[in-house]
Parts: sequence; C-alpha cells; structure tokens
Amino acid sequence: MSALGTVYLVGAGPGAADLITVRGAKLLAKADMVFHDALIDPAMLELCPQAIKVAVGKRCGKLSSAQEFINKRLVDAAQKYQTIVRLKGGDPMLFGRADEEITALSHAGIPFEIVPGITAALAGAASLQKSLTLRGVARSVAFVTLAQASESGKINQEQPIQNPSADTLVYYMGRKDAAQIAQQLLESSPNHQRDTPVHILEAVSTSKERHWESNLLALAQGKADHWFDPSSPALILIGQALQTNQNDLKGSSSKVDDGLQNSLIFSNSRRRA
Repeated sequence: MSALGTVYLVGAGPGAADLITVRGAKLLAKADMVFHDALIDPAMLELCPQAIKVAVGKRCGKLSSAQEFINKRLVDAAQKYQTIVRLKGGDPMLFGRADEEITALSHAGIPFEIVPGITAALAGAASLQKSLTLRGVARSVAFVTLAQASESGKINQEQPIQNPSADTLVYYMGRKDAAQIAQQLLESSPNHQRDTPVHILEAVSTSKERHWESNLLALAQGKADHWFDPSSPALILIGQALQTNQNDLKGSSSKVDDGLQNSLIFSNSRRRA
C-alpha cells in the first residue's frame, strides 16, 4: 500500500491569479488533485493543467458543497494521490472553515500543510492606497463577518449585529447588512461618526473591481444598497484612516448626496489623493 498523500490548504489570495504566493503556485503546478472554491479565478486553475479539478465552493445563499462532504473528499483523495491542494480564496485561516478541514484530516491521520494567502482586506487597502492603520488615528483593525450559514445554506438571522470597537473595521460578506451595520455603529460606536469614511470594494484586485466611496451616514441611509452587484464579493471598509484627504473629515451634505455619482464609482481603478 502506498503512503498517504499530503493535503495542502493553499490561500489563493484576493482574486487576481498573479497574487497567489510563489509556494502556492508551485504546489498547484505539481498537484494531482485540486479542490477549489467557487470564486477562484479560472486563470489560476491554468497553473495546474495536469491536476484533476473539483469545484467545492460555498456561496452565500446558494446550493453548494456541504462541509462534511468536502472533508470526506479530501480524506479520500489523500488515500489515492500524493499531492492534493485545497485552494481557498484569500487566506485559508480567515473565514475559510479551515479548522473543520484540519480536524477531519487530523482524525484520519492525513498529513497536511497550510500555505498562507493575501486576504481581501489587505488587497483592498492596497487598491485604495490607504493603510488600515494610521499613527495617531487608527491603532487597531478588526476583520468581521456576519455570515453564519448552516449546512443547509440558510443564514442565521437570530443573532444581532455585534460591531467590534476597533478603529478600522473591515466587513467580509456584509452586503445585505451594510445599512444596518452603519446604523448600529452610529448609535453605539465611540470610534465612528456620521462623517467617518466608508469604502466598498467589489471583486477586489480583479479586472471587475468596483469602488464606492462616501461616509457612514450615507451608508446608514442605504445609499449603497442599489449599487451592489449580488454576483461579486464585496468588502466594506470603515474608519478615519481611510480618509481621502483632510477636507473629507469635515464632510458636507453634498458629499453624502453625491455618494453614488459616477465621479465616486470606479471600475478596475485606483483612487488617488
């Protein structure tokens, strides 16, 4: 009987195929089998033409592979092949259910390794050319997700939104709750006010990237609700460190009202001060 194969949990990065790490790309190039998320750039799968490719993506609100099924497929594959890659969007250890896969592999005695990837929040900061931290302004950052999907794919709506107290907040999968997030921050957060800058990025780092910019009041008023593209992953960034320039801190009603005008929406572009 041949030795068990190794499963590599590889971070694919935020979206663009060339943002995967060198180690991740090398593993794809020699993989026998690749289990990949739904949002993986098809160009990234061109890095592993020799591999058997299996889509096991989980999309919010859509029919997708049950986690237990994914776990079993990984264990079964390691008994047949030597190099198995579980290609996960962003970084495997952030909102990626890596713990469940690690537990299943450990219980089955399957060797595994973790290969980090660039998470969307960091790619978003790079796209905006704004640090998530700023000396004297922002010394803490929180990555937040409100999604609590069960294996049936239904979102748990019973839990109230719990907003952390960090200076800069980055919400993953927060599209449907965007206005409510902003409303609760205005009501309860000492770190965020009506004119606190807000950036929303969709499909960050890809050719489909889009950018919405305004402030917390505009977000609370629902002015981004009809801007979102339901088919693209969205990232909501909130905090004073993200101000475009010093004048934006003062804000104005016209700035809020113009939040969805073409001058503030960018497609695959960078905002420059």
